Amino acid sequence: MAASSITEKALANSLKKLMHHYPINKIRVKMITDDCSVTRHTFYNHFKDVYDLLGWIYENEIIDNLDIYCNVAHWKEGILAVLQYTLDNKVLCLNTFRSLGREHLEGFLYKVFYHVLSGVIDNITRNMWVDSELKTEAADFYTNALMGIFIGWLKKGLKEDPNIVANRIEKMIKGNIISLMERYNKA
Repeated sequence: MAASSITEKALANSLKKLMHHYPINKIRVKMITDDCSVTRHTFYNHFKDVYDLLGWIYENEIIDNLDIYCNVAHWKEGILAVLQYTLDNKVLCLNTFRSLGREHLEGFLYKVFYHVLSGVIDNITRNMWVDSELKTEAADFYTNALMGIFIGWLKKGLKEDPNIVANRIEKMIKGNIISLMERYNKA
């Protein structure tokens, strides 16, 4: 593992540990560097601020592993993986959601859900001719729908089982994307 990656992971672990005790907006770079015994200069070689580090955590802990779920057969498993990650990192996610860092969490979630749904739409339309603008609009629409459900789950403190949330999402969108793409297939 590269030294850069080791340092980034150490900084990320320190931030996650601190978030168990402090809201994200109260955590300072010095607290993170003191916790993992690196200099402020080292921190700034990797991240511009605490929120940049927070974004790195979200980006690197789940999004890299989602490509296997970007198809019709496995999209629900991808959504469930995001829900489970959130539950497994409840303190981190709720702390972020309830703070000024909320935009980082929402941006991360949008990117993840959009990535999965775009892959699903590409998978559905691989033998169709559907306008790329419609595919983009559909991915955006369904991403925002998933975001609404997800944010509602966060607001309720992640108390509901992730499988129940994933089943609700499946019930609402199953077949709808396929139907939409078939309706506008120009083949």
